[in-house]
Amino acid sequence: MDFLAVLAVVVAACLALRNPIQRYPAAFYVLAITVDVVFLAGLSGLLPRELWTALLLPVQKCYLALALFVVVMFIGVLPRAGRVSSWLRPVRAQLSILACLLAAGHMAAYLTSYVPRLAKGLANGSLNDNVVASLFVALVLLALVVVLGATSLSFVKQRMRTATWKRIQQLSYLFFALVYAHLAMMLGPAASNGRESALGSVAVYSAIFAAYVVLRVVRAVLDRRAARRELSARTVDVDDEDAEPQMLVSA
Repeated sequence: MDFLAVLAVVVAACLALRNPIQRYPAAFYVLAITVDVVFLAGLSGLLPRELWTALLLPVQKCYLALALFVVVMFIGVLPRAGRVSSWLRPVRAQLSILACLLAAGHMAAYLTSYVPRLAKGLANGSLNDNVVASLFVALVLLALVVVLGATSLSFVKQRMRTATWKRIQQLSYLFFALVYAHLAMMLGPAASNGRESALGSVAVYSAIFAAYVVLRVVRAVLDRRAARRELSARTVDVDDEDAEPQMLVSA
């Protein structure tokens, strides 16, 4: 499947470019915005066919942004002591912002196509339920991309209360769930008709998101156990401190 190939390239690029991304994030943000602008120019027929074709998979189908989101997702659930997680965790926010910027180009292109279809359906009274549901999910995803991307910026994070920032970032779970729902709605009709490419895509996306859910649950259980052990250790330390004077007095 094409997405797996893009995902493999993105993972390799994230590992190889980790230091430059950490040192010069703005340069990568500008690059992502440039890709969006070039892509949107291609929609207007302003690009050579070869260049436009090269942007179809990574941008129009949102493979590049989705692959980056998958990397960001799994950084948070992989073992913290692991090499991959510890290497990429310092640039998790930057990768998230890059994914949001690249997704913006995809969303801009498709929202402009959905709105006329929605208006036409309203006028004719023949509105497709799948189109309405897809548009609604797309609009929610757009709002979440803006909020999560903006709050991932370091200068925004520094001006927010920690508790507030954490609550906002928990919306990422809703975002990931809606991404899967959006993919299922887009591929569902073709998959239900037996198209092998759509069936394969649904299987791959389902496996990736299912693996994330399992690892997220495992990570939550491990974190809860670690917190309990830390609390128990603190309790023992406090008890020891309280007991020591009594021992001295009795002595």
